[in-house]
Amino acid sequence: MGEDGPVTSAPQHPTAPRLIATDLDGTLLRDDKSVSERTVAALAAAEAAGIEVFFVTGRPARWMDVVSDHVHGHGLAICANGAAVVDLHAGGRIVEVRDLPRPVALDVVHTLREAAPGTSFAVELTTGINYEPAYPPFFLDPGASVAAAEKLLHPDHSSAPVLKLLAHHAELSPDDFLTLARAAAGTKAAITRSSPTALLEISGLGVSKASTLALACAERGISAAEVVAFGDMPNDIEMLSWAGTSYAMGNAHPDVLAAASGRTVANNEDGVALVIERILAERTG
Repeated sequence: MGEDGPVTSAPQHPTAPRLIATDLDGTLLRDDKSVSERTVAALAAAEAAGIEVFFVTGRPARWMDVVSDHVHGHGLAICANGAAVVDLHAGGRIVEVRDLPRPVALDVVHTLREAAPGTSFAVELTTGINYEPAYPPFFLDPGASVAAAEKLLHPDHSSAPVLKLLAHHAELSPDDFLTLARAAAGTKAAITRSSPTALLEISGLGVSKASTLALACAERGISAAEVVAFGDMPNDIEMLSWAGTSYAMGNAHPDVLAAASGRTVANNEDGVALVIERILAERTG
């Protein structure tokens, strides 16, 4: 489908949108991690029309440079799947944390080691990421400590809040690993995924993109009905289900397509920009 092709499924907007919440990877960003000129223009036009824009991502604050040049208005972003609210105008300073308690993180580590032997872990702190020797290395974080998760989670190693635990399995399929982990530890923590590999992201119970976005909207007097959300992977499902209007990208996971109220074209075809342009055209039409 071409850039200017129709939105596959376009819900009506019974309430004038006041906030756009968009995922980054696989959604707003193209596969080469760039933001197209069309998308930059659409985001700026939305904020000029009085619609707030929130970037809502699984990325940590330090990986927000991909959109730092395109921040307008308030400049807040929701990172680490809802575990951190970040001020992009202040160089990615974390202004709010919804942490994963260390005893819970340790419990999940032990539970998944037993339920899925071969699982390796990384620990995302407010100060950066650290990981186990068997965990795929983070080339964007060369200064990370490497040790067993039990040591990485010990307060003597670092007292910084834990934003999320990451669990990787080299043999299980991504969806099978997610199903297994939720069955084993889903009552202890929030478990989701956004990677095409068997990499799970584990947050505090009740922490998600949706729950943090809901808190941010409540502070602004914005209702769910006034939010338009975009996403492509399982970690977006709660947000897409909560928002009054939601769009799955043309490249989205099947469960995301089922959860969203509408569908747009793929990230490489500027699917977010296409919808924003149509929302603004409706306001002026």
